[in-house]
Amino acid sequence: MSYDASSIEVLEGLEPVRKRPAMYIGTTGPDGLHHLVYEVVDNSIDEALAGFCREIEVTVHDDGSVTVCDDGRGIPVDEHPVEKRPAAEIVLTKLHAGGKFNESTYKVSGGLHGVGVSVVNALSDWLEVEIKRDGKVWAERFERGVPASEFREIGTTDKTGTKVTFHPDPQIFPITDFSFDTLSQRLRELAFLNAGVRIQIKDERSGKEHDFCFEGGIVSFVEHLSRARQPLHAPPIYVSGDRVVEGHTRKIPVSVEIALQYNDSYNEAVFSFANNINTVEGGSHLIGFRTALTRAIARYVALQNKNGKGGADETLSGDDVREGLTAVISVKLPQPEFEGQTKAKLGTSEVRGLVEGLFYERLLEYFEENPSVAKLIVAKVIDAARARAAARKARDLARRKGALSDFSLPGKLADCQERDPAKSELFIVEGNSAGGTAKQGRDRSFQAILPLRGKILNVERARLDRMLANAEIQALIAALGCGLGDEFDGSKARYHRVIIMTDADVDGSHIRTLLLTFFYRQMRDLIDRGYVYIAQPPLFKVKKGKSERYVKDEAALEAYLQGLALESVRIAAGDDGRELTPDAVRRLLTAASEYRKGVDHLALRRLDPRVADAALQAGLNMESDLASVAALERAVPRVQAKLAELYPDALGGFALAALADAEHGSARLVATTRRSGVATVTTIDGELLRSADLVRLAALAAAMRAEGAEPYRILGGETDGSEAGAPERFATGTALLKRVLELGERGLSIQRYKGLGEMNPEQLSETTMQPEKRTLLQVKIEDAVEADLVFTSLMGDEVEPRREFIEANALRVQNLDV
Repeated sequence: MSYDASSIEVLEGLEPVRKRPAMYIGTTGPDGLHHLVYEVVDNSIDEALAGFCREIEVTVHDDGSVTVCDDGRGIPVDEHPVEKRPAAEIVLTKLHAGGKFNESTYKVSGGLHGVGVSVVNALSDWLEVEIKRDGKVWAERFERGVPASEFREIGTTDKTGTKVTFHPDPQIFPITDFSFDTLSQRLRELAFLNAGVRIQIKDERSGKEHDFCFEGGIVSFVEHLSRARQPLHAPPIYVSGDRVVEGHTRKIPVSVEIALQYNDSYNEAVFSFANNINTVEGGSHLIGFRTALTRAIARYVALQNKNGKGGADETLSGDDVREGLTAVISVKLPQPEFEGQTKAKLGTSEVRGLVEGLFYERLLEYFEENPSVAKLIVAKVIDAARARAAARKARDLARRKGALSDFSLPGKLADCQERDPAKSELFIVEGNSAGGTAKQGRDRSFQAILPLRGKILNVERARLDRMLANAEIQALIAALGCGLGDEFDGSKARYHRVIIMTDADVDGSHIRTLLLTFFYRQMRDLIDRGYVYIAQPPLFKVKKGKSERYVKDEAALEAYLQGLALESVRIAAGDDGRELTPDAVRRLLTAASEYRKGVDHLALRRLDPRVADAALQAGLNMESDLASVAALERAVPRVQAKLAELYPDALGGFALAALADAEHGSARLVATTRRSGVATVTTIDGELLRSADLVRLAALAAAMRAEGAEPYRILGGETDGSEAGAPERFATGTALLKRVLELGERGLSIQRYKGLGEMNPEQLSETTMQPEKRTLLQVKIEDAVEADLVFTSLMGDEVEPRREFIEANALRVQNLDV
């Protein structure tokens, strides 16, 4: 193979990003995918830091695209003096083009390289930008980084800001599904770190939404993190300061903020940030904080001992001073040095000494001025040191008894033959009865079974010595083989799939929660490694006479009921009553089922789904009907008639109006409807009709009509409520589907499946244990703040947070077992 000048490849524009995306976003996995959103949001935050942005809104759409909208100044739209193209287009298509290099534009910025939004553009199969500036609205569309339309003026406005909507390119990212919790955690952090900035996130897929705005900054952050715990002192300790340090080539002005609070728990929650970026791997600022904290408390204890006011004989360690600590460290500096483009670790070495010196000095001052708080903190730390010594003795005792020995597995464990952890599975089963069934149904070559008797200890409120005295936890530790406490090593796990398999009742849910609490608090590395799973037994048991079968989920149940109904009836379509083939009927009912779910799903977006349903059925068209107010006024009676036909029993009626959409130079349909006395305003504009869910619903409506036109008739079988021998008629495919499912349920007993012990070994193996047929849920930590809060609220001693959690989520419960 020759290597000469022709072998040298020059990549132009955004080609380098598409060729080597990991260089710019770290990975093409989930972390890199979410990093795209962070890059766009960081631009809006930089506007907030500069004092020009107060509100940011992030929306995750049904098709997997994301919109980030802010009320900042808007990206400049005038022509660049050198490139002779609109500045906005240059920012989106050129690497290392941005306003972050000039410190007079942005004093502090999370963006370093001028690659942020251009990288997002390069790694999206499409991106649309809309800019409000100077009384006008400008827009442009890009496809895989290349302009697909002209940068053009589309309307007028009295607002300013930038809206970026993009869809990650499936050619780059194997998975393009955004996690609401992951995004929510980042946006919550940004709201805390930028006091007064309002950040909203909405998920059109699930209807979840959060609205973050905190005036107290990182002090509010610490109070939020501690709100389900009992703090030892209030308010949190707050330290801040501005210093200038000598860098290698320049002077670096650094702003430091630290807030911390101790509570009565045994868990540490410390978050570090540099220029609003969550440095999940820490860095120089976190090292400086931890060093100063240990030094300051040890120094204060030594002074107290010297003055005869101490009483501490133990040597304090870093683990001791951080037990029950909640803290947030935030530093801001121009042009920080990060390790890697994803900025997970701060590398600016000068920051360590600055943070350490400032915090050490201020914390000792605080202790001198607030001796009562210092006394509480020191007592907590000394108690932790003594407990650590007790835990060490308990561990040694347990080891002598054989409970923690690598060579002593618990007697109740039915181990597997496989010795490679990557190929081995451990099922943690509730009770001896289900354990016996699981042992008979397993594949003993690679599946191990560990039955647990009763409910394990709630480790949220227990130290290590008490855990090691619990027989069930001892058995679990011994079976996993990776130790506990400061001897824990996740790499030594004997199984790389640890599967929690409990009953689907209240007790089973409680045991599952206790086990998850144990893994989260004591073996979190196993969760981070992706080793912990939850088994998903079938949801339904269907009985007909003496025969019974287990059905996986609601979709499978619906398909089963359709099959039963269609054994005895036939379907005809259209005014001529043409009978449909069995395949056509299945396609029609499948489309009707998907259409019904899609219409119901619109309610999550605070739309009245009936209006969208009628607009689609009436064929409301974006190009012709929404082109102008006059055109839409002609279409309104058509939509109104369809509403009356589809929903004749609607109380309060529907009020429809055609209004102008000045920002997009078109019209929009505004419908006011009432349901249970509550008024809902639904706006149907070009943006909604172009959205993924409306496009899909329109395609499903067309698919139903393609199989056979309305009305539909049911031929044969029993026709309850109709004239003798006359076929039942249905105006829509969804009405037909509802009747078919009712016919399918006749003679059946359908109940939600609850107990593993109800199955025989073959059924349990086939539905829940065989790798090729089962469904497993992998346990992941996507929102660390929210996860910590949920465990503390549900499993901690404080009753009030638990009551608040139940009240907030009561209406979301789908299957309540009482």
